[in-house]
Amino acid sequence: MMVILAVDYGKARTGLAICDKNMIIATPVGVIEEWNREKLVDKIVQTAVDRKADLIIIGLPKNMDGSEGESAKCTRELKELIESRCDTPVDMHDERCTTMIAHQYLNDVNVRGKKRKQVVDAAAATIILQSYIDGIKFKAGSK
Repeated sequence: MMVILAVDYGKARTGLAICDKNMIIATPVGVIEEWNREKLVDKIVQTAVDRKADLIIIGLPKNMDGSEGESAKCTRELKELIESRCDTPVDMHDERCTTMIAHQYLNDVNVRGKKRKQVVDAAAATIILQSYIDGIKFKAGSK
């Protein structure tokens, strides 16, 4: 069991989510609005330290056919920067469709306008993390 911090990386806004030590449910932490990647990495690492994260998961943006484009390249570079600045292990998790699912959820709960922009990235990070921990539980249960 471990505390996991999830990152939904974006050029303007980066969403964060965390799960409890028992890895039952992912909850949003918030959004970092930072264009400077060095400063962004510092804020992610500080959040991991403050939240006592045992693992950092970064959503890997893949194309629908599974290939990787420019966004994936930038995300892999972010992973390397985070790894160079902290001892917490960093992994990646396929994030296909998570932003779309987050938008659908926000439609369902009627979150609109400026507030929507502020929460969609944290919601996407939460979906990435919940998918990751559900995958761990599924693998453990199928053994």
